[in-house]
Amino acid sequence: MAGIGVIGSQGRMGQAIQAAAVEAGLAIAGGIDAGGDPLALARTADVLIDFSSPKALVANLGAAVAASTPILIGTTGLEEDHHRAIDDAAEHIAVLQTGNTSLGVTLLARLVREAAAALGPDWDIEIVEMHHRMKVDAPSGTALLLGEAAAKGRGIDLAKNSDRGRDGVTGARAPGAIGFASLRGGSVAGDHDVMFATENERIELIHRAENRSIFARGALRAATWLQGQPKGRYTMDQVLGL
Repeated sequence: MAGIGVIGSQGRMGQAIQAAAVEAGLAIAGGIDAGGDPLALARTADVLIDFSSPKALVANLGAAVAASTPILIGTTGLEEDHHRAIDDAAEHIAVLQTGNTSLGVTLLARLVREAAAALGPDWDIEIVEMHHRMKVDAPSGTALLLGEAAAKGRGIDLAKNSDRGRDGVTGARAPGAIGFASLRGGSVAGDHDVMFATENERIELIHRAENRSIFARGALRAATWLQGQPKGRYTMDQVLGL
């Protein structure tokens, strides 16, 4: 086994993935960072894990396709153009893209989807997330993943039913909106609360990440699973068999 190629190897997640791989006895084929050669890495690895930056994604996908190497994308802050590039790559290789590689968050998203479907539009949905002070994108990729799960449960389009900022006199809450609030501070690895609120009662589904090692372990499990899959676009749900 050549091992796992880590793109963004010196970042927080890249280092956590390498440490978790050593602990699990998994081989690391190598790693690159800004200015590195993704094609050279892709040619020596059995699978790639990318936690680098959105601006590097297209080149990383191109390298994975050229080398016929499956790739897991954990980079957040992606735009529509990035998702189109992922779809194009998935016509040639196995690609798994997710806003969060935690197995617990994957299960949480399923619970959010089921709750949204069961409770219906009379229940308001609010998603609150908190991360460390260095995080650059908001809402977090995980918050958006949970918002998509809620929207899917309701059968609506998140982009058309998303409220991402309230300031000043905003008026009453828009019916059916899925609200987001982003908090930043300290060294928080990732807290996510999904609230369902209606008259006189409230349900909260919560996930607390105490250390980013949980994301590393989930990424390694997903990358190992991805190696055996045919070309196509995959999700963490499929890794857990949900």
